[in-house]
Amino acid sequence: MKMNWRNTAALALFATATATVTAGSAVAADIKEVRFGVEASYAPFESKSPSGELQGFDIDVGNAVCAKLKAKCVWVENSFDGLIPALQARKFNAINSDMTITDQRRQAVDFTDPIYTIPNQMIAKKGSGLLPTPASLKGKHVGVLQGTIQETYAKARWAPAGVDVVPYQTQDQIYADLASGRLDASFQDAEAASKGFLKKPQGAGFEFAGPAVSDEKLLGAGVGFGIRKGDAALKGALNQALKELKADGTIDRFAAKYFDVKVVLK
Repeated sequence: MKMNWRNTAALALFATATATVTAGSAVAADIKEVRFGVEASYAPFESKSPSGELQGFDIDVGNAVCAKLKAKCVWVENSFDGLIPALQARKFNAINSDMTITDQRRQAVDFTDPIYTIPNQMIAKKGSGLLPTPASLKGKHVGVLQGTIQETYAKARWAPAGVDVVPYQTQDQIYADLASGRLDASFQDAEAASKGFLKKPQGAGFEFAGPAVSDEKLLGAGVGFGIRKGDAALKGALNQALKELKADGTIDRFAAKYFDVKVVLK
């Protein structure tokens, strides 16, 4: 799973946005457009179809949120490790790219309520015997996506024991080097590994290596939209839309389309 502008013209994005408080929830009245930042090589959360169209669970959720708000959805592609800086630079006004909520990230940005949670798991060649432990991985090369919680965890827990943690700008590059033998393993969301690699021809001969890895301090406990600090109107509007989409079963339907396990948080 994934980790750590408004200039005069961009003010039009929120036009005369105001917040009203209803039953304790802030609702933005006049948001005309929501610009989502996304790193589009992390299937099944976000990826591109053969024709170049964005697709995936996060894309469907984002489009449904915009429909609830009666706002235009604009998707801005960005490297994952640059999403928070780009948000702060006002290149877009929300991050929607499987970004887990962690204490470290909360220091830089705010988040909506958690939407879903995904296990974190390592993959390696079948029969490798590798486990997601410092002792098993000592001297091995493990690929991680830059800026993700998996990179933070691997560098904190594995690298000090002699594991070569190798950051990449895109998940596709990790899979390519794993398939070619330049990496011994990769560490990412279990669903991303399953749908984006193991169930594809490129992933033949590979499997999950060991159990899911849990560490609430470093790996967090849920995924939400990242928002600039102080953007209360947008945060309230997104939270209300997400609440309604959970209540009417829309997000559960999206999850059933893309995932093998229940992931939606109530």
